[in-house]
Amino acid sequence: MATQSQERADQSQYAEKPGELSRSAWVRVLRRTVREFSEDNLTDWAAALTYYGIVAMFPALIALVSILGLIGTSATKPILDNLGSFAPGPAHEILANALHGLTQSRGSAGILFAVGLVGALWSASGYIGAFIRASNAIWDVEEGRPIWRILPLRLVVTLVMVILLALSAVAVVVTGPLADKVGKLIGIGGVAVTVWDIAKWPVLILVVSVMFSILYYASPNVRQPSFRWVTPGGVFAVLAWIVASAVFGLYVANFGSYNKTYGSLGAIIIFLVWLWLSNVAILFGAELNAEIARGRQIEAGQPEEREPFLPPRREPS
Repeated sequence: MATQSQERADQSQYAEKPGELSRSAWVRVLRRTVREFSEDNLTDWAAALTYYGIVAMFPALIALVSILGLIGTSATKPILDNLGSFAPGPAHEILANALHGLTQSRGSAGILFAVGLVGALWSASGYIGAFIRASNAIWDVEEGRPIWRILPLRLVVTLVMVILLALSAVAVVVTGPLADKVGKLIGIGGVAVTVWDIAKWPVLILVVSVMFSILYYASPNVRQPSFRWVTPGGVFAVLAWIVASAVFGLYVANFGSYNKTYGSLGAIIIFLVWLWLSNVAILFGAELNAEIARGRQIEAGQPEEREPFLPPRREPS
């Protein structure tokens, strides 16, 4: 078992910034990321996360609809329009039908929000729990935190994710009209809306990158030196998710034969594959962050074969 002095020594050897890695170290990091992604069976973990994502999705949609109810049912269309920019056609249709159905059947927004939020937190925490286990596999560390610490951690991380998703959704809805009003006030008319239509995408990418950074930092049983709002793995995961969604959407639209093969289930299969690709991108970002951390430790003089390469937050009993 590592002593506190040993842990402090480990921390003192940790390089502070990714830029301190040499060019050859970055090459090793990228090679190890690809190799470890395969050895850690992360495509299988992505399938498990897809299952938990499905379980968590509809309670989360209930919470989203409750927020939309507070700002008007007309808010649904802008969100679906923006979602359509990423999700392949059939996946977009499934989410659109779910949102429209929930919107039509919603009752009191306040009651729906409370019930939906509680349900979303509990259900989505299963996804976070699976991600914690996947993160420990990525960092090559055993779980040592007791259940009475893990469960609150799952719920808190889930709450933060739901809040950030809700803020992102509301921002997409309300900032367009707000940009129009600001443009009229300062005399530039629709130019403000045009600027925002372009600028909102980097802003949303940044928000999602922050979400991933929180997920990557909180999940593994690893004593990381400090929290960073934006990490290389988080940015890569967002960009990879966007590219994978676009390429998969083009494939489905032009070359795919899911409907011929699966009939009426084709849309569901496409939706599941898209979710799986999304989780693959998220896990690859986590693996990249872990290998960057390993690369820093190697640059500081730590043996490459040492496992785990960072001290655990809590030693397994």
